[in-house]
Amino acid sequence: MKLADRRFAGLLVVGLGTLLGPLDSAVNIAFPHITGSFGVPLQMIQWVVICYVLTYGSLMLVFGKLGDMFGYRRIFRAGLILSTGALALCALAPSFGWLLLFRFLQGVGTALVLSCGPALATAGYPEHERARALGAYTMMFALGSVVGPSLGGLLVEAFGWGAVFWFRVPIALFALALMGLVPRPSQSLAGRPFDAFGAVLLAVSLALLMLSLNMARPGGAGAAAALGVGLVAGLGFLAFLWQEARFAEPLIRLGPFRDIEFSLLNLASIAVYLVSFSVLLLVPYYLDRLTELSVTVAGLVLASGFIGAVLSAPLGGRLAGRLGSNRIGFAGAVLVAGGTLLVGLWDGTTGPSVMVATLLVQGVGLGFFQVAYMDMVTGRLPREDRGVAGSLTMLTRTIGVVASATGLTLIFDTLELAAAAGLSAEARFLASFQGTFVLAGLALVIFLALSLFKPRTWFGPPRP
Repeated sequence: MKLADRRFAGLLVVGLGTLLGPLDSAVNIAFPHITGSFGVPLQMIQWVVICYVLTYGSLMLVFGKLGDMFGYRRIFRAGLILSTGALALCALAPSFGWLLLFRFLQGVGTALVLSCGPALATAGYPEHERARALGAYTMMFALGSVVGPSLGGLLVEAFGWGAVFWFRVPIALFALALMGLVPRPSQSLAGRPFDAFGAVLLAVSLALLMLSLNMARPGGAGAAAALGVGLVAGLGFLAFLWQEARFAEPLIRLGPFRDIEFSLLNLASIAVYLVSFSVLLLVPYYLDRLTELSVTVAGLVLASGFIGAVLSAPLGGRLAGRLGSNRIGFAGAVLVAGGTLLVGLWDGTTGPSVMVATLLVQGVGLGFFQVAYMDMVTGRLPREDRGVAGSLTMLTRTIGVVASATGLTLIFDTLELAAAAGLSAEARFLASFQGTFVLAGLALVIFLALSLFKPRTWFGPPRP
């Protein structure tokens, strides 16, 4: 096999294994069937999400460091093995409590896979082709988000809710069988000490941070409880920083974060994902309440943003190599802001073609930004920290999504309560929907404008 073909084959295998994460969007469509099967209240379904998201979100950086030290292939393979077992157990769960436990195990498996996915995706490529490899990897990640919901609906209807877990088992096994095609990068950190205490502090602090964000949303435990958990998370982070400053081989090097440009990049990622998740959060309700579209057509409309990301990711990788990832990242963030503002103009009579075009704008922007941001973070951290770099890009995405579920829901509910009393339920919903998207889009515009006080972040000379 030629070198170029072997590189591409390895990249496809990594992308195939990584699909286990975004394909979890198929589970959402099965929520009513899960609660009905176990006879639990609708409010309990949130724990199916929390057990999974908090687990993989809090562990990715730790596993990324383990990948840097002990081998990305080893960590990735362990994730595929654990995910295979956890997915099968989820499908066979005898009770809701067991399902939550198996979702925790699935979260551990996903963290193992996602933490080393970007590092493995670029392992076989020279540095000047890194952005193109990440573009292909991002395209496959976005493809999973497109396929998940529609495939999940078909599977649930045909085989029941367990199928949304079962169908990923052969994908994991196939990726495992082909792991021999994935390059084996050298590990320069092998033999160095691992900061186990720092790993515990980091994982617990991240889990508490995301839990506090979830508790603060409307219908959660309340602001006081969320603040208390958030304060404990803050204390945990301070303890983690103290531990890292004194340990010979820190889990994550703090030096790059003293560079305001690097910190701005990571804040920009949180902001972009916070704003872009508004589509999955609120557009389904718009399509259900204010349109007469069939479920199939509505699903295609909703998927158009992901399709935009699938189409733009490889193009973004190519453009990043020519124009610089920083410029492509800024252009992508601007498109996300613009698409979000355009969604805020939907008035209840907006046609499907306009909705699709609007969501495509946001999706194309998200695809550009994802590739560029991943390439910038990968390039700015030391090469021996590729696992940490990839994990960091996934972590900021997760924090942005969790914060969106809290912040945008709070904004929507506040606007709905403030709407004029004489309005119909549909009119109040539309006013709140439009206001939420306009505020979210404007917030991202303001953030990007403020970031221009450090113009080198976006328009400086491209860094290797």
